[in-house]
Amino acid sequence: MTTMPTTDPDTVSPDALHTPVLGWFDQHARDLPWRRPEAGAWGVMVSEFMLQQTPVSRVLPVYEQWLARWPRPADLAADAPGEAVRAWGRLGYPRRALRLHGAAVAITERHGGDVPRDHGQLLSLPGIGEYTAAAVASFAYGQRHAVLDTNVRRVFARAVTGVQYPPNATTAAERRLARALLPDDEARAARWAAASMELGALVCTARNEDCGRCPIAARCAWHLAGKPAHDGPPRRGQTYAGTDRQVRGKLLAVLREAVDPVPQAALDAVWHEPVQRARALDGLVADGLVEPLAGGVYRLPLT
Repeated sequence: MTTMPTTDPDTVSPDALHTPVLGWFDQHARDLPWRRPEAGAWGVMVSEFMLQQTPVSRVLPVYEQWLARWPRPADLAADAPGEAVRAWGRLGYPRRALRLHGAAVAITERHGGDVPRDHGQLLSLPGIGEYTAAAVASFAYGQRHAVLDTNVRRVFARAVTGVQYPPNATTAAERRLARALLPDDEARAARWAAASMELGALVCTARNEDCGRCPIAARCAWHLAGKPAHDGPPRRGQTYAGTDRQVRGKLLAVLREAVDPVPQAALDAVWHEPVQRARALDGLVADGLVEPLAGGVYRLPLT
């Protein structure tokens, strides 16, 4: 495993990065619905839940349908959590739907139906971690927070620290560096958070980075060092075919499409291997995504 070199935040020159990256963002930022003013804080929060480990192209149609059905947190909170799972469709990692529903309930009960502005209050919502709280506070309310997703971490690792990939888990050194790179002005800091994320998503990608289009290539430590290779390739996505995740997805698909509770026999028909099928179903029940009823039938959760 490669150790990320120690970077002293005091030696970083943030201004040399801010202007070119923000200028690039002004010209190349994608027109995404959660970036529009009408999205509001709830639209931003929904997008952040959906975009975790899921590409924009898959999120867009589900996001639009979700906001049309539940334009406010109270609308989602008033519906059954199983309906959130149903509407999640094939985005994957459906526990995110339950967490988003739980956050909507808490927003409705604790904050009068408005997504809170305060970072600490955001962090206290169910299903909201360090990244999501910072992202909502920054993107929805224009606040000054270090927003560290995979794309931002990769940009900072290459441009400042001089390594190809960041560590597997976010480190204290990365957080210090991200705070050191934040512009002092709140609005500019929020813009910087979005711009550095977009740069990682479109140009400084995990594979096939396009340094010719990068606005800070001339200042990038990794590029200037000759782009030394990491001691391993970027982490690859987990194989899906034949896994418990695939079985869970097939079982959930049957339940999402059903109006009435589904008998065990209908679920048995979706996968040939009984031990794996039972394990996947038990996992869905344990995760609160499926509710077993008397008589050997199952449904999406109502409470």
